[in-house]
Amino acid sequence: MGTAKRERQKAGRQARLEQAKVAAARKKRLRFVLYGVILVGVIVGALFLLAPDDDKNDVATDTTGSTSSSSSSVPEGSPVTVAITVPPVGETLTGVTPCPAADGTSPRTTTFAAAPPTCIDASKTYTAEVLTNEGPFTVELDPAAAPVTVNNFVVLARYHYFDGVAFHRIIPGFMNQTGDAVGPTPGTGGPGYSIPDELPTGDAPYPEGSLAMANTGQPDSGGSQWFVTVGNGGDQLQPAYSRFGTVTVGIEVVRQINDYGDPATGQAGTPTQEVVIESITITEA
Repeated sequence: MGTAKRERQKAGRQARLEQAKVAAARKKRLRFVLYGVILVGVIVGALFLLAPDDDKNDVATDTTGSTSSSSSSVPEGSPVTVAITVPPVGETLTGVTPCPAADGTSPRTTTFAAAPPTCIDASKTYTAEVLTNEGPFTVELDPAAAPVTVNNFVVLARYHYFDGVAFHRIIPGFMNQTGDAVGPTPGTGGPGYSIPDELPTGDAPYPEGSLAMANTGQPDSGGSQWFVTVGNGGDQLQPAYSRFGTVTVGIEVVRQINDYGDPATGQAGTPTQEVVIESITITEA
């Protein structure tokens, strides 16, 4: 074989070896790159799994108020957990509260700067027809025993304060409570003022059908919230709540409303359905 031919073959083998080395080096570099990508992916994945989930929201419980554990307490300002509609806010009165129109034409008002002046004649009789989505019941108010409380109730009713307000606390066999027109949590609001107590006397001051003012547990802290006793429920109450009227017609409606309280919720008195006051009409004679 000629020397030239052998040299060409040798050069070819050398070139193929160089190509093989280059290919091997390229393959090695690709392998390292691939390993690097996988390693980065593993690290990123681990960090993702360990990171907190910002889209998950903890559920918080509203603890802005409390409910008495004693059935002999009827507090104003005890929040409930049932979804109850707070009616739209009415007008605001600043300064001295004028007496509302007796014919019911005054605009709905829900915030007052001060307790109302005397707008009733204590020598006359006053009845209130309470129309609810469960039916009506009639209350004979008692201005002789509780003139300030009756006056307050009549003024608020004639200002349509109670229109659209729910019975936010219903305790079976005990009472139905209402009168919070502003919330924000049903059972925590009031008209913006408080009135003095006018406490009943006697051995059984709260027979069935008694209307009485709720309060915060402190003297002279009533405002707009009131309750109606059911059955013998009032017998367990101490005379710490201003009694200002008695249901004379429609006690069966009051009892029906009382059936909508959930006994499992105890003093919270969570309703099982919403019962709303549609209107209260005051009659003077």
